[in-house]
Amino acid sequence: MMISKPLVSLCLATEEIFENNLTKLILHIVQSPEETIIVAPEVALTGFAYDRFEEAAAFTPYALDKLMGFLGNRLLIFTAITRLGSEIYNIAYALSGDGVIHAQSKVKLFPLGREVEHFTAGDENKIISFIHDGLKIGILICFELRFKHLWQTLEGCDLIAIPAQWGKIRTEHFATLTNALAVMNQCYVVASDANNDDTSAAGGIINPFGHEQRNNGLERLSSTYEQRTIASMRRYLDLGIGQ
Repeated sequence: MMISKPLVSLCLATEEIFENNLTKLILHIVQSPEETIIVAPEVALTGFAYDRFEEAAAFTPYALDKLMGFLGNRLLIFTAITRLGSEIYNIAYALSGDGVIHAQSKVKLFPLGREVEHFTAGDENKIISFIHDGLKIGILICFELRFKHLWQTLEGCDLIAIPAQWGKIRTEHFATLTNALAVMNQCYVVASDANNDDTSAAGGIINPFGHEQRNNGLERLSSTYEQRTIASMRRYLDLGIGQ
């Protein structure tokens, strides 16, 4: 039987009050059907918050625990500022009601921002796929989308999630790259960008044939993952993916 699952891309403004961001994210979770795969923006709970960095890192464990209480068998993918020992990372979490299914630290820190001054870069070898309910899923965090060798790392995935804080002046790049990733890897791409003054607000859901739906500022964009669509595309143009 072919798998079918609801998909949601969130496009959320980041407030200064961390608890407000958490409350808004929980609201979208409970409004989603069971088994939905939800992708939220990079650092959705706090923004980069460099002037409150320790506070943001301390908020993450509390928020993860609270989110798990509302997720059930839904899957939430987003990133959060996380302290591990003496270092602070921007970590992508794939979270369900059962706990953290997968976590990976951002490897490619954005050089035009201040990320390299605050975060420790993750290990590129840990950008790997994981299995959830029969789906092979991968994650690229924002700037990592620009590195074509990372696309090959996730070849064969059924779905690739892109949590981002993508610059507004490079909106067309975000659309072009996410579309190309879906077509090249013949998979679904669910991208989520924040809706702030300096971000694109142009996340979206793209299927293996390249059909795109874009948030364009809409807080919540819904679609459906259909395994038969992947099978159809890979049968139509057999590139040896997923074999």
